[in-house]
Amino acid sequence: MSVIVYAVMRFVPNYPLTAANPSDAHLFIASRGQILDSLIQACVVAMGALAVVGTVGGWLVAGRVLRPLTDLNTAAQAAASGDLSHRISARGTRRGRDEFTDLADTFDTMLERLERAFAAQQRFAANASHELRTPLAVTQTMLDVAREDPDAVDLPRLLERLDVTNRRATDLVAALLQLAALDRSPIVRAPFDLDVVVEDAVDDVAREATERGVRVEVDVAPAVVPGDEVLLARVVDNLLRNAIRHNLPQGGWARIALVDAGLVVLTVENSGRVLTDDELRIALEPFARQIGSVARTRDDVVTDRSSNGLGLAIVSRIVELHGGSLSLTPLPGGGVSARVVIPRGARPVAAVRAAP
Repeated sequence: MSVIVYAVMRFVPNYPLTAANPSDAHLFIASRGQILDSLIQACVVAMGALAVVGTVGGWLVAGRVLRPLTDLNTAAQAAASGDLSHRISARGTRRGRDEFTDLADTFDTMLERLERAFAAQQRFAANASHELRTPLAVTQTMLDVAREDPDAVDLPRLLERLDVTNRRATDLVAALLQLAALDRSPIVRAPFDLDVVVEDAVDDVAREATERGVRVEVDVAPAVVPGDEVLLARVVDNLLRNAIRHNLPQGGWARIALVDAGLVVLTVENSGRVLTDDELRIALEPFARQIGSVARTRDDVVTDRSSNGLGLAIVSRIVELHGGSLSLTPLPGGGVSARVVIPRGARPVAAVRAAP
């Protein structure tokens, strides 16, 4: 604007100006040169003021705009050093949402997932170490006792107990290897009749259900699922056996249903004690045991000890690899409802290959 005014003033004639009213002739009237000089001085002052205001304002605005990036960099450095608990917490700190706020929220969500994953990995390693150490410690104790007094050893009983303990360790290692193999090897997908697998699983557990006094109800509709038949058969078998074993001491019931309505839904319900959502959430974690058992007898104790606590963890991973979901819901009157949903047309989740 100053340049335009200056350019226009250059075209004003350079001759003495007089007042339009003769009575105002005594007033001072500036010439064109004086006006241009005054304009230049005013422009210099204005430009200096604008430069100061622009510099200070730009510094303040840039600091406010770039503050989320500084917070993001701080959080990234903390995560790189191993601290995953640091959060940017940009939600609600600005009046409106923008790209920086969305980026901060996404980064916080990633840190939360990483923190949960590392915490679960640490718990898994600690539990696995404990579970592997227990049978070895029991074996060592029995051998030490037998070594101290060989003549008082009941050899057949000692061999039986050593065999049971060794089998427990072997089964645990096999389950750990299978759980690790699910994340390394892609699953084989081929269409098969899941209803036939369910009926075979019901036949397999019929004797155990009768011995425990559990009534099994079956409501199965034809359902064709693309997936690994062996792995999904393990899902059905594990859920059904859990429904029978974690039940009432006598007079309990278990119900298995299969429907195909675009989504293949397998539901396994059973009676039992009243459970909470937290207990069922823990049941999905590796090495969880004794969820839903009441009035434990000697046989129940033996069964629980022989369990490696990896059944539901393996089941959950198998369902996830088939693009489905597993949910456990407590029933109002007691017991659990396990629901497996497998989309027939969904792509399986790619297994993440572990680093060597």
